[in-house]
Amino acid sequence: MATKPPASDIDESLLRVSAPKTHAVGIPAVMHALRISYEQMGVARSIQTLTQVNQKDGFDCPGCAWPEEDRRHLAEFCENGAKAVAEEATLRRVGPEFFAAHPVAELAGHDDWWLGQQGRLTHPMVLDEGATHYRPISWDDALAMVAAELRGLETPDQAVFYTSGRTSNEAAFLYQLLVRGLGTNNLPDCSNMCHESSGSALTETLGIGKGTVSIGDIHAADLLIVAGQNPGTNHPRMLSALEKAKANGATIIAVNPLPEAGLVRFENPQTVKGMILGGTKLADRFVQIRLGGDQALFQAIGKHLLEREDAAGGVLDHDFIAAHTSGFDAYRAEMAAVAWPELETATGLTEAELREIAEKVAVSKATIVCWAMGLTQHKHSVATLRDVVNVLLLRGDIGRPGAGVCPVRGHSNVQGDRTMGIYEKPSEAFLAALDDEFAFTAPRAHGFDTVAAIRAMRDGDATFFMGMGGNFVSATPDTEVVEAALRRTSLTVQVSTKLNRSHVVTGRRALILPTLGRTDRDERGGRDQRVSVEDSMGAVHSSRGRLAPPSGDLLSEVAIVARLCALLFDDVDAAGAASTRSVPPPRAEWAALEADYALIRRHIERVVPGFDDFDKRIERGRTIFLPNGPRDERRFATVDGRARFTANALEYPVIPPGRLLLQTLRSHDQYNTTIYGKDDRYRGIHGGRRVVMVNPDDIEALGVADGEIVDLVSEWTGPDGIVQHRRAAAFRVVPYPTPRGNAAAYYPETNVLVPLDSVADVSGTPTSKSVIVRLERRAAGA
Repeated sequence: MATKPPASDIDESLLRVSAPKTHAVGIPAVMHALRISYEQMGVARSIQTLTQVNQKDGFDCPGCAWPEEDRRHLAEFCENGAKAVAEEATLRRVGPEFFAAHPVAELAGHDDWWLGQQGRLTHPMVLDEGATHYRPISWDDALAMVAAELRGLETPDQAVFYTSGRTSNEAAFLYQLLVRGLGTNNLPDCSNMCHESSGSALTETLGIGKGTVSIGDIHAADLLIVAGQNPGTNHPRMLSALEKAKANGATIIAVNPLPEAGLVRFENPQTVKGMILGGTKLADRFVQIRLGGDQALFQAIGKHLLEREDAAGGVLDHDFIAAHTSGFDAYRAEMAAVAWPELETATGLTEAELREIAEKVAVSKATIVCWAMGLTQHKHSVATLRDVVNVLLLRGDIGRPGAGVCPVRGHSNVQGDRTMGIYEKPSEAFLAALDDEFAFTAPRAHGFDTVAAIRAMRDGDATFFMGMGGNFVSATPDTEVVEAALRRTSLTVQVSTKLNRSHVVTGRRALILPTLGRTDRDERGGRDQRVSVEDSMGAVHSSRGRLAPPSGDLLSEVAIVARLCALLFDDVDAAGAASTRSVPPPRAEWAALEADYALIRRHIERVVPGFDDFDKRIERGRTIFLPNGPRDERRFATVDGRARFTANALEYPVIPPGRLLLQTLRSHDQYNTTIYGKDDRYRGIHGGRRVVMVNPDDIEALGVADGEIVDLVSEWTGPDGIVQHRRAAAFRVVPYPTPRGNAAAYYPETNVLVPLDSVADVSGTPTSKSVIVRLERRAAGA
């Protein structure tokens, strides 16, 4: 039987610390996944649900965007995937009686773990201006409230429409059409905070903001560099692919400030070797780099390759460079100018160690570089990723089997959302196709990304916020600023499956619109509907839930958006105005689109390249591999039609005396802002999250003690030269094998430390992996 939700928060004063693990998955992972599943869903429902995860006629796991092979296992999920499914398919419910019993002020006193554990939302709820409790509201009244608010804006740019990566392609396509129909491109999304740096760098250098490899390329690679990434927690199914590559003879180099158990040894629970014979050692070399030193590492690799070519030849792919690239001479000059001692300082590695790593690249037949937020959330992240591309271009490792770039997306459809047009800076080609399809004129002016949206709400320039999934308050930086900004708005609307902190930090009025999840049956127009998602490698497949929805009063995301479109864009004369726009709105049969998602896919087919015969292909259970110029034919849609070498000045964080450079990260019992539990067993943390992991020598040098409770105070100097401070109170100091001068702590608890204006150059991504902090001792009795 499923258990009841917790009545109180976990007492973190009982937190325990043990030694970090040196292996991942295995029997403990299986048992933990089953325990969580049974607690949330019960035994029968767990079996019914888990056997459908990532199957061709099942539903796509909401846990990550790692692709599936064509041949599927019966258990095609990982531990954290099982926990994500259990959270959504839980038997716990949050209905009107819950909100009647709990005032918003009380709910705001609980953490994200407690809020999420209460269960699935079942009814639309409204928080009236000045009210202390949410109350039930009908769908008609709720959507009419949203439409009236939007019609009353002075300009469409006063509205912000956020999107989470859980949203399906069909819902995302309709959502962006709604927003552009209103007359704005204010479409911030979770990609702005994670892989925007990847998209910026790859679009500039390769002409496409996505990776250039397939799952087959991972298996075929000769060398895999996994940098700034912890797949054992964040994308555990990737470990199986790395194990297969290892069996095929690949060398794996892991680059990370923290030694992550999943990259040390993988105990595959689906093999005898993994269960009882000790598993597979994955990383041949674990490069424990200083935070922010990755650009220096890849510059060192490039410098070594160029020097080796000059000395003996045979290293560079001159034919590829001549035929397909530009900018080589400027890059060569930049690498000649950079000094080895500075590369050593930036990375914390010796020249000999750097050359040893580079030599692995020099002799590799095919190299893939994989990365995640460890590379994308620094001020110089875009430059870092340009230098990743530079190294691959030297060897011709783009557009051939087993080679290329592999930015590993975390959320299950964040890449698909971008393909569907969830972007504040859409291309002219996309907008022109949208105009032709829906007989209107989409706005061309760029909209707000996530950071700009927060500034606009803070400054009173945006007064309406709608979140299509996600937990905006807990996902964004500078928590106190974000909360104050949202409270300045007139109306906040959250389309959600579960309760989270964004429901208790509201505008003057607030709506909660409960929606179907991936696991839920979506019956519309007399038939079960399916949706589609895009994985981390540009492959699109269908997803169809099978469980009875937690309430008969839920709408799908598609239905919510379609009904809003009908309210805003139909019967213009009767409504008085379609929106704040003065030009005709988009035209479509909104009720028909709500009743049959195949009709939405027909629109997508005519607007987005690569979706020919979209509906027929996914109905047959096929995977659609979207066109990828660099991968498919070494075609590069850059400014000069060639892959571009770039000359990037070396940059890395300089840590002031007595300070540490902090990275924010996930625990193992976490998926983005969803907290499954208070343990991080691979890192030896049990029963709490307010910890800061620090090198033992730094603990001694800073004059604090193992286990002491300290405040974390961040320091950031803005462009005006003024030093800003942020404080996160009461964190336990934990000795951990991280490089000197570096530290780590979990988000969202430490998001408060990241100033809103501390962002990556070019991409605007918050710098959550390079926060300068001091550890401040607390007064006695605090």
